[in-house]
Amino acid sequence: MATPLDSPLTFTNVGKTKWWRSGLFASQTGYVLLALVALFVVMNFASPYFLTQGNLQNVAKNFSFIAIATLGVTFVIITGGIDLSVGSVMCFSAMITSMVMTSISTPGMPGADWFVHLADDGKTVIANMPGLILLVSVLAGLGVALVVGLVNGFCIAVLGLSPFVTTLGMLSIVRGLGYVVSNGRGSFPSGPEASYFYTLTSGVVFGLPAPFIYLVVLAATMAVVLHHTGFGRHVFALGGNEKAAALTGISVVRVKIEVYVICALAAGLQGIIICGWLGSAPANMATSYELNVIAAAVIGGANLAGGAGGPLGAIVGCVLLEVIRNGLVLAQVNSYWQQTLVGVIIIAAVLVDRLRSRMA
Repeated sequence: MATPLDSPLTFTNVGKTKWWRSGLFASQTGYVLLALVALFVVMNFASPYFLTQGNLQNVAKNFSFIAIATLGVTFVIITGGIDLSVGSVMCFSAMITSMVMTSISTPGMPGADWFVHLADDGKTVIANMPGLILLVSVLAGLGVALVVGLVNGFCIAVLGLSPFVTTLGMLSIVRGLGYVVSNGRGSFPSGPEASYFYTLTSGVVFGLPAPFIYLVVLAATMAVVLHHTGFGRHVFALGGNEKAAALTGISVVRVKIEVYVICALAAGLQGIIICGWLGSAPANMATSYELNVIAAAVIGGANLAGGAGGPLGAIVGCVLLEVIRNGLVLAQVNSYWQQTLVGVIIIAAVLVDRLRSRMA
């Protein structure tokens, strides 16, 4: 005869995980992904051109133009910070890349003698190995982004300044420097290796836009870094509780500086890619892009309070914004409605996440 000791133990005070707190619904990213799928279905019925190969390639290229910068901003937001200078960094990096490429490709310009010289027939000849001009130009653009990231990180992590105020000031400083070095005029990448530059930034590889391929590689790298390295765990620890992270031995100053450097480098790379797509680097390039970048990160699940975020959410947020923009164009709706809808989606995304937390 069975005794109470032979019966399986049950604990009535332990509840099961609610369905809205498990699986796909365990994060805000899941809800946004479902909304994106629903939007794709709606747009397919609204316009016969939406799911065409050409339009999908256009969507992939366009959302890639902010998604790389969104990956960088997500690092900062996970730590509980914010970077408002990304739009200005995009412009400045693109401008420096373009100006350096033009300068060192023109015989007689400062530093050009080491890279090019004039042949007897008057044609420009590359004096060193092919690709060097392109490499130096891109490194120059990323170099200025690196400096901006270091300054932001130093002011915030070492001097203790507010991330909002610091990066807001840097937004103005870097934008102003862009106007200073260009005299308010745009810069056009030129020289014997400009064609390589355009191919690498706006070309198509295996039927996919080059920026989209860069995005996939960087997103996969970010996923590995965040979830499978000590640095990634430190980033999440800072966002969860900075004081507790410091007590466990994490170098808060170092990690903060590193995430702002990553953010600036991502913005710089994004600006260089956009420069290749536009064929120039205008002085007003990427104005207000920081709003779209931060909005995409927040919509995708990055919590401005810190401790949450990832590459999937960043990409999903960017795709959602681009699909909305693309859909408005195909539906011949005034494009100015895009900003209104973006604001509504941000508030709705945060509201859904808050309600889900309360119902847990």
